[in-house]
Amino acid sequence: QVQLAESGGGLVQTGGSLRLSCAASGRTFSNFAMGWFRQAPGEEREFVASISASGRFTYYAESVKGRLTISRDNAKNTVYLQMNSLKPEDTAVYYCAARTRKPPSGLRYEYEYWGQGTQVTVSS
Repeated sequence: QVQLAESGGGLVQTGGSLRLSCAASGRTFSNFAMGWFRQAPGEEREFVASISASGRFTYYAESVKGRLTISRDNAKNTVYLQMNSLKPEDTAVYYCAARTRKPPSGLRYEYEYWGQGTQVTVSS
């Protein structure tokens, strides 16, 4: 089992920044690729970013490229999502997820473990 706990969400104005964190526990973090997904009210949960187990490879949704950056610190069992130039359409609950494979993935069904989510609200 893997337990994931997100933090760092909040209310920010358009153009502002936030950094989300996701702390993992339970199994060897450095064996898992990690991802961030988000879900807006009334919408499907969508892929945001993913990072390989080593941290060498990353993969982003087109809508966030150049504004959001995923990174990880395997010594701290933590994955981050740095969010810059935020827009109202980034408003959602953000979830981190772990998959028991090393390559990154944008496919929701490939992730076995999920956190509870953290709310990000961007005001216009």
